[in-house]
Amino acid sequence: MIETSLQEIAIEENLEQFLLVLLVALSVAILPQILSWFRRIPYTLLLVIVGLGLAFADVRLVQLSPELILLIFLPPLLFEAAWNLKWSRLKQDLIPICLYAVLGTIIAIVGVAIGLNQLAGLSVTTALLIGASLAAIDPVSVTALFRELGVDKRLTTLMEGESLFNDGMAVVAFGFVVAFSQGTTNLTVGVIVTQLVLVVGIGLVVGSLIGFGISYLTQRFDLPLVEQSLTLVAAYGSYLIAEKFGGSGVIGVVMTGLILGNFGSRIGMNPRTRVIVSEFWEFLSFFVNSIVFLLIGDRIRFAVLAENWVAIGVTIAATILARAIAIYGFGSLSNRLAGAKISIPEQTVLWWGGLRGAVSIALALSVPENIPGREAIVATVFGTVLFTLLVQGLTIQPLLARLELLGDQPMRQHYLELIARQTALNRVIAHLGGIDRHPGIEPDFYQYQVSLAQGELTRLQTELADLQHDRPDLQTIIAEQLRDELLAIEAETYAELVQAGRLDRELSLLMEVEKTELTEI
Repeated sequence: MIETSLQEIAIEENLEQFLLVLLVALSVAILPQILSWFRRIPYTLLLVIVGLGLAFADVRLVQLSPELILLIFLPPLLFEAAWNLKWSRLKQDLIPICLYAVLGTIIAIVGVAIGLNQLAGLSVTTALLIGASLAAIDPVSVTALFRELGVDKRLTTLMEGESLFNDGMAVVAFGFVVAFSQGTTNLTVGVIVTQLVLVVGIGLVVGSLIGFGISYLTQRFDLPLVEQSLTLVAAYGSYLIAEKFGGSGVIGVVMTGLILGNFGSRIGMNPRTRVIVSEFWEFLSFFVNSIVFLLIGDRIRFAVLAENWVAIGVTIAATILARAIAIYGFGSLSNRLAGAKISIPEQTVLWWGGLRGAVSIALALSVPENIPGREAIVATVFGTVLFTLLVQGLTIQPLLARLELLGDQPMRQHYLELIARQTALNRVIAHLGGIDRHPGIEPDFYQYQVSLAQGELTRLQTELADLQHDRPDLQTIIAEQLRDELLAIEAETYAELVQAGRLDRELSLLMEVEKTELTEI
């Protein structure tokens, strides 16, 4: 009875802590709507700042454990990013993404390890563990800012694609270093390559089986809530099963998300279901990120950071330098060998936007207690993550402006609003045309409504014409919008035919081929 009572008390306390974290996170989300100045700061970074304020006041929320991040928080974040990552864009830059994610990860680990060993006097093992922990990039706040500002989608694809595959590589590399530090394996080239192929291969196989399996399963029925639940099961199931068989759970989730987002959602879900599932994952990503970034700030121990300021400074410098070598080096190589055409300004944004976040902290916290220097590892990783989030994260927008990479989102949004109002007014006028003989409608009132709608429509048409005259590049946006609409119609038609049994598989998009040919011309 005593044990049962203690368990009930623990559950109640955990629930209270969880609700407190959620309340604080939602309050931060509302803050920019009340005070407009805070809109300049990305939401996730604002959460970190609030968390730091709580840490400074010694208000501690939920304990941030590696299990909580890797098993509960990481799978939905990876799945949501993979679900929304378009394969058509990913495959165009697959070579630079793979170079950044694989070889860039190795450069990051080695660069940080050499710097800490030679300049900060840390042991090779400790330096490698710090380097492996910080090899995982987490640019969620940067990519969110990209979308808000309308930055070229290619930059978002490059950064998100690298992040997804880089996380898997970093976790695998961290496992190698931990095993090496405990004397259970040797870091020889043969062993590393064999284990890497095995771990990544198992993750790819598990993710593919689950992704394609659920894709074909959802063809058999049309139950939006069941299909939404299946994607949640797929995200956690692919992670757990891949880890169970000795593979990479991160790679498993990413593969499952890519398949379901680009294949399963088109052959097994109708348009309404796709919208429901996408909105569900958007909510879950917002929910998880809100908790994670708030707890990152709240976990900071300022006294411990001060004790390890030398190691933190060296790590920050080594991290920035190693990423510069990887981004500019492999960017230039991709441009020469694969014709990637990643400009220097774009490479600069990729370099400075390589923030570190939840995965790095989870890896640092999962360092076994018996490894010497664990406290220094955790402190150094936390300090570096804090620098990348606050310094690099808050300066990415000025960097975009200086490099003239800010998008046309405000103008695009204004144009779309005008088109929406024009469409609505056309429908209003069409409706009025059908009720002119409606009994009880006074002719003067009817004519007034028609004149009002037609006058507003004329004003909108004039504003649209002026906008197109002042911004010739608007024609490109109009053409892109039309092509996207045509692609969506074609894809939905094939999906409906597959579901109806009139096709055994979804056909390739002819309009996508036309779009590619037009782009090349």
